[in-house]
Amino acid sequence: MSLRIIKAGVLDTIQDLGRYGVQHLGINPGGAMDRFAAQAVNMLLGNCVDEAVIEIHFPSSIFLFEQEAMLAIGGADFSATINGEEIPPWHPVITAKNSILQFQKWKQGARCYVAVREKLEIQKWLNSYSTNLKAAIGGFDGRSLQKGDSIRFKEKNDYKTFLKDQDFVVLPWKADVGWNEIPIKRIAVIPGNEWTHLNEISKEVFLTESFIIDSLADRMGYRLKGKVIQEKNEELVSAVVSFGTIQLLPNGELTILMADHQTTGGYPRIAHIVSAHLPMVAQKQTGDKIQFRLTDLTYAEELLFKQQQHLLQLQNACKFRLEEFFNANN
Repeated sequence: MSLRIIKAGVLDTIQDLGRYGVQHLGINPGGAMDRFAAQAVNMLLGNCVDEAVIEIHFPSSIFLFEQEAMLAIGGADFSATINGEEIPPWHPVITAKNSILQFQKWKQGARCYVAVREKLEIQKWLNSYSTNLKAAIGGFDGRSLQKGDSIRFKEKNDYKTFLKDQDFVVLPWKADVGWNEIPIKRIAVIPGNEWTHLNEISKEVFLTESFIIDSLADRMGYRLKGKVIQEKNEELVSAVVSFGTIQLLPNGELTILMADHQTTGGYPRIAHIVSAHLPMVAQKQTGDKIQFRLTDLTYAEELLFKQQQHLLQLQNACKFRLEEFFNANN
């Protein structure tokens, strides 16, 4: 039994937390753009955090569940429905055999994640389930999901006791994804190797002005529109870049490297987005504004620790609730 695609979306792929240890071979880590959301939906189902998920863009695919399953949806809100009835994000949901999952309208965010407790039967490439679109390998045949594709599940579970002839059942607990009590208005960055190449006026522009995400925005990177930033005219040797590196282009515009970034680059690396803020950047889309603030490595590490601590607490809470739920209904 499997999950079948009955209508293709604009760009829906299999992802996990990334492919590491091979960047020296020119293979980027890739993985989910919003890794916080990808982990959280797996945690809701008691899965390992690096289990394969489906990363969905809007308009999205329509999915047919050919067997009973438990799923969780999180990240962007695309108004998910099962057989036409809306289901909430960040909840475990048990769905009946031959149910149809689709996403009716965009509400907020750029990328939504679907995890399944029965786990997607996807072969790993270089120790990762993630789709490498450029190399056309990994994930589901190295490409986005298309109509007629069928993804088998690793497991089969009987949920008839819980469904009782219903199309689906929403379990009563919800993931708390508000890991930071203070609303994030500006994206925190640490200085890059070429930060000192900027003059004081350019540094002020970078830290005080708003930038708009251009239509040239995808899983590889976001081009930003705004005031031109200038640097000293120095020739650079290509160097390692990472998810969240902000490069200054020759025309004075900025680009943020995202999950499918190249492994090296020759443009000045003026800043790097702190890891804890990358999920928020991943949920931005064309036309959104973005502002930056400068911080240091110590604060970046504290912020990441806080976020990971929240995820660990969420994982433990979800595991407890699932065990309690199944024990009570056996």
